[in-house]
Amino acid sequence: MTQTKIGIIGGSGVYQIDGLQDAQWTRVESPWGAPSDAVMTGRLDGIEMAFLPRHGRGHVHAPATVPYRANIDALKRLGVTDVISVSACGSFRAEMAPGEFVIVDQFIDRTIARDKSFFGTGCVGHVSLAHPVCARLGDACETAARAAGITVHRGGTYLAMEGPQFSTLAESRMYRESWGCDVIGMTNMPEAKLAREAELCYASVAMITDYDSWHPDHGEVDIAEIVATLTGNADKGRDLVGRLPALLGADRAPCPCGCDRALDHAILTAPEARDPALVRKLNAVAGRVLG
Repeated sequence: MTQTKIGIIGGSGVYQIDGLQDAQWTRVESPWGAPSDAVMTGRLDGIEMAFLPRHGRGHVHAPATVPYRANIDALKRLGVTDVISVSACGSFRAEMAPGEFVIVDQFIDRTIARDKSFFGTGCVGHVSLAHPVCARLGDACETAARAAGITVHRGGTYLAMEGPQFSTLAESRMYRESWGCDVIGMTNMPEAKLAREAELCYASVAMITDYDSWHPDHGEVDIAEIVATLTGNADKGRDLVGRLPALLGADRAPCPCGCDRALDHAILTAPEARDPALVRKLNAVAGRVLG
């Protein structure tokens, strides 16, 4: 058994966790650069928690400039075992309305300008992403949402776009009709990929703010409406997060999905051929298998 430590990555509108005991902002040094911000650490219902604002306090990072590798590495260095991403998104489904939440279970990655792996020349690693989120964490997020009175949809495909612009009408129609996507956002990739490489359980709670641009009755995305919906969603998101410690508990058994063993057979570079500098950078992310 290990001790549960919950990491929350807060997206647009979610910049804090309510009720943390002994809360303090902690600066974490990472070989992958500076994280988005300091990490707020503390305890909630006796469970250790760490909160990282994805865009930084004051929303200083655009989706493409978020230091995703440093963020995941920092949470791993702090001993986080379970990561819940809370982020805003648009909906491609009439039945998934603004103000409602989706527990994402699949991704299509359309981002093009981001560092997507901790591994590379000198230490090559390949992890499985067939099932990119942790079902156990998804169960907890769904239960917490329903207990908070949130309308939540279990399962959905998240289209990760580069941004920062919103979709064209043609893109929105393609993602919805041809590709079968359910929601769209700008930040869950490569975050989910990196969490898997770091052997962290990861779940994505997508908070719907709009219908993107496909909906005939809504037209183009209206940023003013998004901001208004964000405010309500943020309150719901904090309520959901506050219910997770009681659901996950203090003692953590090995993940039934295998998230915490994702690197068991992932490293292909022979030990004698590994780049020592890269191996040193991987000490938190992959230290379990690299030594």
